[in-house]
Amino acid sequence: MFPFTYHRPADLDAARGLVAANEEAKLLAGGQTLIATLKQRLAGPSDLVDLAGVPGLAGVSRGGDALVIGAMTRHADVAAAPLVREALPALAELAELIGDPAVRNRGTIGGSVANNDPSADYPAACLGLAATIVTDRRRIAAGDFFLGLFETALEPDEIILSVAFPVGGAAAYEKFPNPASRYAMAGSFVWRGEGAVRVAITGAGQEGVFRWSEAEAALAGDFTPRALEGLALDGDAMIADIHGSGAYRAHLAGVMTKRAVARIVGQG
Repeated sequence: MFPFTYHRPADLDAARGLVAANEEAKLLAGGQTLIATLKQRLAGPSDLVDLAGVPGLAGVSRGGDALVIGAMTRHADVAAAPLVREALPALAELAELIGDPAVRNRGTIGGSVANNDPSADYPAACLGLAATIVTDRRRIAAGDFFLGLFETALEPDEIILSVAFPVGGAAAYEKFPNPASRYAMAGSFVWRGEGAVRVAITGAGQEGVFRWSEAEAALAGDFTPRALEGLALDGDAMIADIHGSGAYRAHLAGVMTKRAVARIVGQG
């Protein structure tokens, strides 16, 4: 690692001040990506601001028609929370699929969303459920938040406080995981509500998570797996690496979407 100054602020105001005062500072949530990056010397922040000691950033609550999950809530806690399992079971199931037990007990929803890894799971849930990312200065709709590969609408000194997920409709998440990392090689989060369908694809697109509008249109008219027959994503726009070609990931995304649709139909 390159040398840095470690801070563990006791409240949100102190965290804000540290980030605002140090242009090269980085926020530390669960550290599942950042710590590895630091070890490889791929990042060299001047200061590391650990949010673990800031009160009020973890926990699950129900506010009206929304399920609000604090940014520092661990994946394991999202998966186990009775409120999540009752109101949005697909989100709890998604959290159970992240990494391994070590990752789920350290990684946080806010860290995952802020990092916007193209193969992460939570961005698909945020887009699929039309979530709102709540920061220390504003509320950002998920559709406006994820801008591209590892890129979000966050300002450099902006801190995610929570993610609010609307409750209602039916949803399912299916992914094909890389057998080593458990990251999605292709994942599909499908939501169906009154007169609307959303399909969010992760793990496949070169620009990160995205809505599959053609699938949404087909499913709006016939919400069955057969409605997706003949539809295919552009393999040239998908990720190609040692784990699979773009065409392979495009195919996987279609298969995962059909499986998610089938699960929702089965729930009905």
